[in-house]
Amino acid sequence: MDKFKDFAQGLESPATRLAEIAPSDTAPLAFVTRAVTVESSGHLQVVTADGDSGRIFVAAGVPFPLRLSQIMATGTTATGIVGLA
Repeated sequence: MDKFKDFAQGLESPATRLAEIAPSDTAPLAFVTRAVTVESSGHLQVVTADGDSGRIFVAAGVPFPLRLSQIMATGTTATGIVGLA
């Protein structure tokens, strides 16, 4: 039983969705993330929910609170990427 199903979900709430992400230079993500985590540390070449792009470093096993609409293949070295929403 989910005692919290009738509560509004905000950005400070725990994630309720997750999906493995295959970086792509052409395809946006299926949903805008609330956070991402990776299995092996490295860089992510990203596009934010507001359309800004850049390269960031992420450490393995640490969820990073990033609202992303795309993770590019070119420039991404981290592996085992999981998006949380």
